[in-house]
Amino acid sequence: MALPERKATTAPVVSKTCICIGGMTCISCERRILKALQSVSGVKAAKVSYQEGFAEIEFDPEITGLSDFRKVVENAGYLVSTVKKSDPKGFRRSAGFLLIIAVLYTILSQSGILNLLVPGQLAEENMGYGMLFVVGLLTSVHCVAMCGGINLTQTIGKSGLASTAAYNLGRVIAYTTGGFLAGALGSAISFTPATQGLLKLAAGILMVLMGVNMLGLFPSLRKLSIKLPYINTGSKSPLIVGILNGLMPCGPLQSMQIYALSTGSPVKGAFSMLLFALGTVPLMFGLGALSSILSKKFTRRMVTVGAVLVVILGLSMFSQGWSLSGFHPLVFSGPDNSTETGDRASMENGVQVVNSTLQSGRYPKITVQTGIPVKWVIDAPKGSINGCNNAFLIPEYNLEHKFKTGENVIEFTPFNTGTFQYSCWMGMIRSTITVREGDQTK
Repeated sequence: MALPERKATTAPVVSKTCICIGGMTCISCERRILKALQSVSGVKAAKVSYQEGFAEIEFDPEITGLSDFRKVVENAGYLVSTVKKSDPKGFRRSAGFLLIIAVLYTILSQSGILNLLVPGQLAEENMGYGMLFVVGLLTSVHCVAMCGGINLTQTIGKSGLASTAAYNLGRVIAYTTGGFLAGALGSAISFTPATQGLLKLAAGILMVLMGVNMLGLFPSLRKLSIKLPYINTGSKSPLIVGILNGLMPCGPLQSMQIYALSTGSPVKGAFSMLLFALGTVPLMFGLGALSSILSKKFTRRMVTVGAVLVVILGLSMFSQGWSLSGFHPLVFSGPDNSTETGDRASMENGVQVVNSTLQSGRYPKITVQTGIPVKWVIDAPKGSINGCNNAFLIPEYNLEHKFKTGENVIEFTPFNTGTFQYSCWMGMIRSTITVREGDQTK
């Protein structure tokens, strides 16, 4: 008796490929690309790595292939190339961006424009609440640079105005909550200038790292990026991402949180951060609302420009933190914004008396000698005091002085020779005190 003939069975053919993906700026890009690849018919499995900059795909070659993968990834706003062992163009690109960053940082520092981009100079204790909203408007340029990519991932291809509104609502909630917590903390403890400096140092490093990763200059540094937890919230995703966005390291945001801390009140801290957050909304909302008509090429260029700005602001934040921490000046720390010639001391009854005048954007240099008490008289004319220069710190002598209109007297006795840096309370305006021996001040 003949056995029934068995039908031949063959396992489905599965191919694997690996492609390089350019233009990823954050972990959200990884998830967006993964979702796009998984939507392709014939894809069995996919893995996308933001840290490594590639995607691994398992697929049925009879149904789909590389051209389909390239199409969906490029439609999502990213670049695709095959894996290469070496990339000489990558080195030239990185060197070019580093040169551009160095030149722009130097120009912006020397011109004083960089301080205007960091709103901490406006965050004084007696600031009117209306000014907090204005600071938010000014800072929104930085927000677009640093968070624009995240904003676009939550608005492009979604329900337009509703998504961008939810995203910005999440940011406002996070900022306000942060202000409440900062005000509550400020009511219990106070931070020394050195501690504030260390916070700025950390924020500066994180900002530089984030900007470099957005530019893709050193892919290995992506391993140091902060990875927010993935939360599958469906239609509420923009709201949750907006809330998480408020937890990201951000120099201007930290400056305003320091202000909220200084209020010493949870309610005042929350209200101040609410107004600041509302000020950042118009430009960010407009970016999300226009995302559907922005070309992918324009979006990539905008993110690139924003990444360069993030690095420059990070360097500025690091420089300010370095000054506040009492460390010696750095080569790239920017100008000290002080007068060209130092004010010298005159002896009066065994005391070195130095007379100086406060100016809105600079502090005076002074020269004194060791071992003799110093009486430093600084005249602050009406209108010369602003949000940044209203208080300065001299780490060498553990001095902090808040200016008032009229005559201000600072007293100390120098014992060590050298040139010692001092700065405003935000570390933006810097100058020096030179201490010499003997009668060299005469």
